[in-house]
Amino acid sequence: MENRKPLAGKVALVAGGTRGAGRGIAVELGAAGATVYVTGRTTRQQQSEYKRPETIEDTAELVTAAGGQGIAVQVDHLVPAQVEQLIQRIDREQGRLDILVNDIWGGENLMEWKKPVWEHTLGNGLHLFHLPVDTHLITAHYALALMIRRPGGLLVEVTDGTAEYNNRNYRLNVFYDLAKTATIRMAWAHAQDLAPHGCSAVAVTPGWMRSEIMLEAFELKEENWRDAIQKEPHFAISETPRYVGRAVAALAADDGKQRWNGQSLSSGQLAKVYGFTDVDGSQPDCWRYLVEVQEAGKPADTTGYR
Repeated sequence: MENRKPLAGKVALVAGGTRGAGRGIAVELGAAGATVYVTGRTTRQQQSEYKRPETIEDTAELVTAAGGQGIAVQVDHLVPAQVEQLIQRIDREQGRLDILVNDIWGGENLMEWKKPVWEHTLGNGLHLFHLPVDTHLITAHYALALMIRRPGGLLVEVTDGTAEYNNRNYRLNVFYDLAKTATIRMAWAHAQDLAPHGCSAVAVTPGWMRSEIMLEAFELKEENWRDAIQKEPHFAISETPRYVGRAVAALAADDGKQRWNGQSLSSGQLAKVYGFTDVDGSQPDCWRYLVEVQEAGKPADTTGYR
């Protein structure tokens, strides 16, 4: 009989789980039975500079409702002392850490698209770069020491784009380009250190993801997201945050996950391997579609891509 809770008894930390991919990953880890610590800066009592409504408590409650145990902890992952206290708490309460998801980002409001470095505001660009790089390194420093106590641990570095795609394409802004490429390399580097301990590290990217911020940009809700196709036909390939969540949950539950160690993976690629679908039952393969259809100048047509 298939184990419907393959991550029961496992402990996960989703660093940067307030919204977007982090929330989708946290919920799907919960659905697989994990205890999930959800961290971020925005709580019901205090907002970050994002000034958005989503909170870590909301995510933790969604984790619990999905079948796991969600635990919200306010943490600024740029502050080492706060991260150290978080890991000490997980150790004290659980005595283990099986899954670390580094999804800290926070750069949307700092982006100045299609501007060369000499035109981009320097302060914004440097902060945009340091947010997903320094935070991931700080979190790994403290968290991986706990994770390696048991073999089978998994570190997931969430990024935008696969190594293959990013190596061939400029991501429109030098600071963004470097940040997302550095995250992929970070996963590879951590993989070298984790392998002797029987643990693994991978970089995982969603496709064109219908995050809360993306849907707001189209002035839509998830329920009517397809209306955006009239304005941007290629949006038909988009996916929910739960899709990359299912990718991470499948990886975490795989006893043979070490075969992926150090690799750059996508939600669509992993769906083909593990057989999961997005919430609507489809299997969008965004990065292949992007190259073969959108960038090839062909009309939008997701046939064979979802």
